[in-house]
Amino acid sequence: MKIAVISDIHGNYDALLAVLKKAKLEEVNHLLILGDIVGYYYHPDKILEELSEWSFDMIKGNHEYILEDLIQNPSISEIIRSKYGSGHQQAIEKLSLNQLEFLKNLPETKSVKFEKTSILMNHGSPWSNNFYIYPDCDKNILEKCDSNKHDFVLIGHSHYQFAIKNNNSILINPGSVGQSRQSGGKAYWCTIDTGNKCFQLLSTAYNVEKLIDEVTEKGNEPNYLSQVLRRN
Repeated sequence: MKIAVISDIHGNYDALLAVLKKAKLEEVNHLLILGDIVGYYYHPDKILEELSEWSFDMIKGNHEYILEDLIQNPSISEIIRSKYGSGHQQAIEKLSLNQLEFLKNLPETKSVKFEKTSILMNHGSPWSNNFYIYPDCDKNILEKCDSNKHDFVLIGHSHYQFAIKNNNSILINPGSVGQSRQSGGKAYWCTIDTGNKCFQLLSTAYNVEKLIDEVTEKGNEPNYLSQVLRRN
C-alpha cells in the first residue's frame, strides 16, 4: 500500500490540487494529514471537499487552535490578521458548523498501522503541537523524536522537508503543501510504501499567480503572504 503524507496546506487549494493529482498518478491509496488545514490563505472549504474523496487520517495543527481562539474571542481578529492574514476569518465564514466542529475535534497525535508498518502522526513534535523542529536542530531534539514502537515518526509545522534516521525509527517532515519556506511555487510532500517501508520525499510545482492575485485583492494582508510564494 502506498500512502502520501501531507502537512500545512494552509488554505492553498491550488497547491493541494497539484499534489493530489500527482498522488493519483503515483497510485497513492491513503493520505496522512498532519494538520494546519487553515490559516494564511483562503479556501479551506474546497480543501475539505477535495479531501473527502480520499481515504485519510488527519490530526490537528496549531492553526486549528488559532481558529478556535478566534471563534471564541472575535476581538483578536485584527491581531490574527496582521500576523497570519485573513485565512482564519475566511475559514469561519466558509466552513459549515459541522466542518468547524470536525477540525476542533481532531486529535493532536495519532498512531496508525498499515500492514506491518507503524506510523506516529504529529504536527510540531511528539511532545508539543507548537514546537518547531528543523533539520539542523540539536541532535538531542531529533533523538527525542525517536520511537521504539513505530517505524516512522511524522512531523510538520516548520515548513521544511527532511528525513533523519534515528536508532529505532525514521523521522520525516514532508514539508509544507501550501506555504513552503524552502522554494516558492512548489508543494512539498512525501510517500511511504507500507509493504517495503521505503519512502520518497517529493515536491510538486504549481502556479502561484492566482493565489498571489487573491492576496492582493484582499488588501492590507501581510506582505509575507505573497513574498513566500515567490521565494527562491
